[in-house]
Amino acid sequence: MLTIVGSGKVGGSAALFSALRRVDREILLLDVVEGLPQGEAMDLNHTLSEQGIDVEVRGSNSYEDMAGSDVIVVVAGSGRKPGMTRMDLLKKNAGIVADVARNIKKFAPDCIVMPVTNPLDPITYVIQRVTGFERGRVFGMGNMLDASRFRQFIHEATGYSRHAIHASVIGEHGEKMLPLVRFASISGIPLTALVKPKELDELVVDTRSVAARVIATKGATVHAPGNAISVIAESIMSDRHDVLSVATCLDGEYGHVDVAIGVPAAIGRSGVENIIELELNEDERAVFDAGVNNVKSAISGLSF
Repeated sequence: MLTIVGSGKVGGSAALFSALRRVDREILLLDVVEGLPQGEAMDLNHTLSEQGIDVEVRGSNSYEDMAGSDVIVVVAGSGRKPGMTRMDLLKKNAGIVADVARNIKKFAPDCIVMPVTNPLDPITYVIQRVTGFERGRVFGMGNMLDASRFRQFIHEATGYSRHAIHASVIGEHGEKMLPLVRFASISGIPLTALVKPKELDELVVDTRSVAARVIATKGATVHAPGNAISVIAESIMSDRHDVLSVATCLDGEYGHVDVAIGVPAAIGRSGVENIIELELNEDERAVFDAGVNNVKSAISGLSF
């Protein structure tokens, strides 16, 4: 069973994309707001009925119903408003997700947890520490979403098929994210051979700032995060060993410990199966380390 804690716009979108991908036969939407997850489940089931997809979505207000979950996605908490950074949400959302994590530990002690709540990296750290789960069973979605935005900007800049574009983002899911320009390619051809340096710099700036632009224009990012959640959930449930950028707690990788940050990792039925360490150059390392320091500074002031 796939459980999504938080039945707002992103939670509902994640449930829809996951059902369309047939990630699991059963999807549970869980929320503290009476009636919200039940109504969302009805709406989704009506959609799936027309599609002929035999996935059952149900809604609940009880944490007990998450028992037996294989994967739990945590979307609960406040979202960004125009003008806010992700870190502005930390104190409020850390308390919310700590309570969710305690219930996960109580009712679904064998599950894999995918945090989505912002600020993603500190929240991933909080959930891993509160549950006490092995670090490979708690990993956040952030850089998967960043990578989809990076690839879209490459598509817009070059005009080449999205299908041919391979590009990743690592580091903080925030102002210090690191789009991996040097590792990006189009059908095996390095991006650096196809796009001028100034335009490459613009791609990086756009990737870091676009979420704020979406929020300023429509109020929230919804479908891109919902889809990213479903991609990761599908990789877990299908045991595909996809290499995806996810936020996980480091234990010496990239020279850091006791922090959650986005890194490329193989994802399968047991969660993060191994972390891939890239050889970063001096400039890349500086951005990555700055993101790590941001996250460490944020979590140092938390009590949970």
